[in-house]
Amino acid sequence: MIKRILIVGGASGIGLSIAREMERRSSVERVYIVDKKPMIAPTDSKTECFQFDLATTDYSLFARFNDINAIMITAGFGELALFKDVSEQYIIDSFNVNTVAVIRLIKFFYSELEGSDCFYCGVMDSIAGWMSSPFFAVYGATKAALKIFIESINVELEMSGSSNRILNVSPGSIRGTSFNHGKTDISQLSGLTKDIIAHLENRDDLFVPQYEEIYQEVLDRYHKDFRAEGKRSYNYKLESGRISK
Repeated sequence: MIKRILIVGGASGIGLSIAREMERRSSVERVYIVDKKPMIAPTDSKTECFQFDLATTDYSLFARFNDINAIMITAGFGELALFKDVSEQYIIDSFNVNTVAVIRLIKFFYSELEGSDCFYCGVMDSIAGWMSSPFFAVYGATKAALKIFIESINVELEMSGSSNRILNVSPGSIRGTSFNHGKTDISQLSGLTKDIIAHLENRDDLFVPQYEEIYQEVLDRYHKDFRAEGKRSYNYKLESGRISK
C-alpha cells in the first residue's frame, strides 16, 4: 500500500491529478510534489511542494525523500513541430528532461526498487515512443529510449529476485492536461488517474490506456507497414487542427 509518495512533475496535468487523488486517501500519509513550475497552494496538510529544474546537474534534493515507498514521474514536455523547425536547444532540453532525468531518478531510488520491501514506481511514457510519429520526432525519440530502458530494468529487477517493477504508462493524447500548452482540468483526468494508481499499486510493468479501443489496431498497422502508418500519422496531425499546414 502506498504510504508516502513523491510525484515528480506534480504541479499540473496528470501529476497534479494523482497528487489530489492521493491527498484524499486516508491511507496516504505524505505527498511530496517536485516540479519546475511555481507550486500551487497544497489543498491538504499532508502535501509538501518543492520547486526544482530536472535539467539541473545536482540531484541532492532527492536525498530528503528517504521515507517514501512510491515515486511517480510525470514530468516531460513536447511540441508538435517538424524537425527542421526545432532548435538544437530544444533537442538537448527534451532528452535531459524526458529521458535523462527519469533514468537519474530511477538510479537514485534503485536500492529501494531492488529491495525486498514493496516499492511503487511509475513513469509517464507515451505511445509516441512505440512508433514513428511525424511532428513529434524528437519527443517520440525521448520516449522510445525510455520505453527500452524501463523494459530492460524490469528484467534486471526480476532476475535479481525483486518483485518490484517500474510501471510504464504509455497514453496517447490526454484531454485535460497542460501538455502542448494546454490547461489542466482535473475533472477530465479522474478516471485515468485512478486507473494509473491501480496499476501502480499492483506493481504492474505496463499500462497503455485505450489499448483495445484504439492502440492495438494502430500498432498492428504500424508493424505491418511502418512507412504507410507514418504517413497516416503525418496527415492525421495536419487534419487535427493542432498544427499549421
